[in-house]
Amino acid sequence: MLADAQRNRYVHQQMNHSQTTNSAQACGAQVASEAPTQPQYQQIKLAMDVHAASIVVGRMIDGAKAQPPQTFKPADFLAWAKKQVTLAKEVISCYEAGPTGFWLHRQLTALGVRNYVVCPTRLDERHQGVANDRTDALELATRLDRYVAGNDRALAVIRVPTEAEEQKRAHKRQRQQLREQRLSLAAQGRSLMLLHGRRESNHWWKADRWKRLEPELAQWLVERLQVFRDLIVTVDQAVRQLTGELEAKAPKVLPKGMGRLTYQAVETEVAAWDRFKNRRQVGSYAGLTGGVSASGQSSADLSITKAGNRRLRTDLVELAWRLLLYQPNYYLVKKWKSVLLNPKAHARARKRAIIAFARQLLIDLWRWQTGRRTPEQLGWVMTQG
Repeated sequence: MLADAQRNRYVHQQMNHSQTTNSAQACGAQVASEAPTQPQYQQIKLAMDVHAASIVVGRMIDGAKAQPPQTFKPADFLAWAKKQVTLAKEVISCYEAGPTGFWLHRQLTALGVRNYVVCPTRLDERHQGVANDRTDALELATRLDRYVAGNDRALAVIRVPTEAEEQKRAHKRQRQQLREQRLSLAAQGRSLMLLHGRRESNHWWKADRWKRLEPELAQWLVERLQVFRDLIVTVDQAVRQLTGELEAKAPKVLPKGMGRLTYQAVETEVAAWDRFKNRRQVGSYAGLTGGVSASGQSSADLSITKAGNRRLRTDLVELAWRLLLYQPNYYLVKKWKSVLLNPKAHARARKRAIIAFARQLLIDLWRWQTGRRTPEQLGWVMTQG
């Protein structure tokens, strides 16, 4: 009997131990299932050639070479990109700036991707004459890999404006586009009259001029011109409305010669004055810096690079000519007026002078807007418009 009792007690202890072990194993399995899944890769790099209807993507995983590019529709690509974030500790991407804007950058950033928008460039460096979306994506992936590794010159990364800055810029650019459309329509009407022996300026459509012109033209020609004129008048009204809206947003006190519209034009194109760290960055943003070609012992100065914001460059040159007349105490006026106001000066010399004037003017505007200089220190006369 004693032996049977000992045997039963031993069997009971073994059963309890087995149950405890199974319970611990089950608990461990549950904890393991609840633990976060570790990413498979350290880093995934995505290079995109973006179009309205498709996105071609070249992918590089860790240190491996780029995989064959894949083509997605925009919505499918975002779903695929979201999956990439779960596969690696870090996902880095890039694409060239273009007509598709910055919506993709903002959505990728929201997914946790470190994205770069870069300046468009010729990706066929060897000029082999073979370039398509796939080759562009592969070349861009290679440059992104070098950029991430520390080669800052592999990509020219641009600053992405905020949505508010982009909306403000669109307001100003829409006015400019409508002005160009108005000029185009006026030129078409002028061309039609010239075909039939009537020479007029591009202001033929204005009320006073049209009132005198209409009785002198054949009826069929008046009918054709009226089509153009109705469109021009509608566009002109929109331009005037946009002009008033832009001027209302400008400061009341400005340097004499700088109108409110000009101020808004420069302000919206720059977007943020504190984005620049030094005067060289300011000058190069407008593309007003001179080029250079040097090799060995030979060196030659070239014309301005024009590698910048062309709209800003045009506004600055126009503003420079006005300040030349309205700011006689401005040190740039004193420096360049002997060339710019000299009718005997060569056209090439005047062109060089006004470019130098515009470049330094942009730097002075940056100094003024960032508090580095006051209008008085620059020699500006301020006026309230």
